[in-house]
Amino acid sequence: MTKTESRTTDRTEARVSDVSAKQKGVAMFLRPDVEVHTDPTRVIGRCTTCDSDEHPYLRGYEVVVVAVLKNALRTEEYEYLTTEDAVHAAGGVGPDDRVEVGVILPKEGLSFVTSDPRAIDLEAFRFLARSRAN
Repeated sequence: MTKTESRTTDRTEARVSDVSAKQKGVAMFLRPDVEVHTDPTRVIGRCTTCDSDEHPYLRGYEVVVVAVLKNALRTEEYEYLTTEDAVHAAGGVGPDDRVEVGVILPKEGLSFVTSDPRAIDLEAFRFLARSRAN
C-alpha cells in the first residue's frame, strides 16, 4: 500500500457527519475530535452559514466551526481555542473574535481549506454585531 492509499483508507474510516453527509452521502473530515452539529449551545463543530465581506467566496455557504480565535480583531496575540471547555473558559464567542471555519461545498462536501471570518459574519453569531455596536 502506498502512502497516498494509506491516507485515503484512514479518511474513509472517519466519522460521517449527521448534518450534511446523511443528506448528500459525503464524509466530513475535520480534526478527529470535531463533530459537526447544529446545537446552539456548542461552538466547535457548529454548522452555520457565512455572510462575509472579507471572505466573499464564503457568502451563502454552510460552514463548520473548527476553532475560535479569541480577540483576534483587537490584538495580533490571540488565543486559538479548539475545545468547548476552552471556549467556555474564555467567555464564549465575542464580537472581537474570528472563527476558523471549513466550508461545506455543495458537490464536494467539506473543504480541507479553512478561513477565518469575523464571528459576527456567521449566522450563528450575528447577534454579537448588535452588542458590539452598543
